[in-house]
Amino acid sequence: MSPQPQAAVGAPLSRVDGRLKVTGQARYAAEHHVDGTVHAVIVDASIGRGRITAIDTREAEAQPGVLRVLHHRNAPKLPYRDNSASNNPPGERLRVFQDDKVLFHGQPVAVVIATTLEAAQHGARLVKVRYQAEQPDTDLTDATPDKPTTYARGDAEAALRKAPVRLDLSYRTARNHHNPMEPHATIARWEGGRLTVWDKTQWVVGTQTELAAVFGLPLDSVRVISPFVGGAFGTGLRCWPHTIVAALAARVTKRPVKLVLSRRQMYSGNGFRPAYTYRLRLGSDRRGRLTAALHEMDGETSSYETFTEAIMTPGQMLYSTPNVKQVYRTVPLDVNTPIWMRGPGFANASYVIESAIDELAHTIGIDPIELRRHNEPAEDESSGLPFSTRRLRECYTIGAREFGWHRRNHKPRSRREGDWLIGMGMAAGVYDTARATAQARVRLDADGTATVEAATSDMGPGTYTSQTQVAADALGLTMRTVTFRLGDSLYPPTPPHGGSMTMASVGSAVLDGCNRVRDNAIKLATEDRQSPLHGADPNDIVVRGGRLHVKNNPARGETYRALLTRNKSTHLEALGTFTGPEGAARHSFFAYNATFAEVAVDAALGLVRVRRMLGVYDAGRIVSPKLAQSQAIGGIVGGIGTALLEHTVTDPRDGRTVNANLADYLVPVNADVPDIQAIYLDGEDREADPLGVKGLGEVVHVGVAPAIANALFNATGRRIRQLPITADALL
Repeated sequence: MSPQPQAAVGAPLSRVDGRLKVTGQARYAAEHHVDGTVHAVIVDASIGRGRITAIDTREAEAQPGVLRVLHHRNAPKLPYRDNSASNNPPGERLRVFQDDKVLFHGQPVAVVIATTLEAAQHGARLVKVRYQAEQPDTDLTDATPDKPTTYARGDAEAALRKAPVRLDLSYRTARNHHNPMEPHATIARWEGGRLTVWDKTQWVVGTQTELAAVFGLPLDSVRVISPFVGGAFGTGLRCWPHTIVAALAARVTKRPVKLVLSRRQMYSGNGFRPAYTYRLRLGSDRRGRLTAALHEMDGETSSYETFTEAIMTPGQMLYSTPNVKQVYRTVPLDVNTPIWMRGPGFANASYVIESAIDELAHTIGIDPIELRRHNEPAEDESSGLPFSTRRLRECYTIGAREFGWHRRNHKPRSRREGDWLIGMGMAAGVYDTARATAQARVRLDADGTATVEAATSDMGPGTYTSQTQVAADALGLTMRTVTFRLGDSLYPPTPPHGGSMTMASVGSAVLDGCNRVRDNAIKLATEDRQSPLHGADPNDIVVRGGRLHVKNNPARGETYRALLTRNKSTHLEALGTFTGPEGAARHSFFAYNATFAEVAVDAALGLVRVRRMLGVYDAGRIVSPKLAQSQAIGGIVGGIGTALLEHTVTDPRDGRTVNANLADYLVPVNADVPDIQAIYLDGEDREADPLGVKGLGEVVHVGVAPAIANALFNATGRRIRQLPITADALL
């Protein structure tokens, strides 16, 4: 069929759900009204490892309004069937209220259900739990690691010994928590053997699958609803214990139950970015050509599940290096299981690699951008595949020009403004272009409006808007005549709303479904003797504003409304599909960035101010420039937090998170946000998916922390090899 005119895709449109959000009409997990709802509050373990020896609930149960107190001694036993389709890390899932074991501080050990939230909170404080406590392992430098995962090409050890220039660097990155604005919450209701939950989740299908497995239900007996998510950054990518607790409480009490985690509980119940120790040894010739790289990585996991992320990937493909060796070990600790957080794996690896590249450039006496150019690979050296697109050189050139890189003095501490030392730094970033199988249902009604449904999520990037843009252009409709619905497991299945895969996966399914409906309408018109388009070549017909017409003869045509009404059709419908990558890989797919930072450091106090930042992105086709700008701002601000502020502190005596609140766990606020600019290279990647997109949510975060760290070195002459970089480290 003829290519459709593009009016919505590529336009800087405002969010279609914006009015709902600013007027408070958007319903988040805890805000849905369900008749008869009662409240639940979790009682958390106060030890880091051990066993429960006694639970006294009598005082709590005597309080007015308290209905039940559930714990391992009175809760029903659950089947916990195998669930290979979930997003859970491999291992033994935490089985809430099924035994007396305590595996981490903050683990749910009881739940109080009451008619009011206040009664449930008061009752939870009255539950008395006694333990046989053991000393928990909470520091990855003191615990025993698992068997390593390794990668090698060439002979890195021998090449390093022969290298004229050698660096041996050790880094440590802190544990980070996601801290979305909306806390995790679940409302659970049973109707006979059917369970419905309203949940904060980035994957309604995954939560549906896990609940079905835990309670031994057929999949179609569980419905998960999540139309709006108030930020997540990865914390909603699996079904957490509190959702199981809410559903269990609802089944026992035979009442709908609402359970909302407190801000403190958000630090023990739903994952975190794991801390790493990372040793990197680099070898190069005297012109900066990399000859060897040896990576040794230890990362946190829990004692009961093995969490991994793609921390090895950047070291295998970002720079041309003939000899590479990697060793990645997970370290089981007495903590709750980590989970992916914005830029997972790639962000931590990028901090190490890009800081080391900057240090190598300074050691040799070459501009950091030129060193990176010298080591640009011709292909993905980890797979031997050509890159679908790789435009890092353009990112460097444009970024250097727009940021004023020529004004940077390579000598540290050479630029000063009063008490402030000024520095500039940059870093490259990379993130995997993920795609997965997705479906979308498209319905075109006789009134000329369309409805598109898919079980995806929107935690903030603008899924409602971007999918509406794709659908409007494919159907030839205006934005206001298309409604996109998401966040319900009754809709066609989609992959997790994470890993920057939603636009590529769900968007491609939406495109396919809309193309099918439009083509069906065109076929109906060209075969209808009463249609002005009867006998026309279907390949010559386009649709604009809900009207089908011959491309070079706009006067010859008719509207969807007229066509369907005349043919007594109430609607046309199709199921769009995207199958994701198939067969043997032909290309290596990644998105890239070059991130630039300018910082000021108080020479006497070590205080850091990020003055401005710029990101230049090779991210394929940009469906919505306005949403893309929002992604860049969010990713860069998150990177500022990773670089300078965020650090989850654990008390080694009991595994308690010391700073489990937003007063002590620091995140960037408006006063910390500098001048942020983003540039997206014009282009697309049709090898990746039919839309030509690469995804934005992750890559905009990767590279921010090392750019800031490198700018701090340029300002102060101090190399800080740990995150976050604090004032005392700069003095």
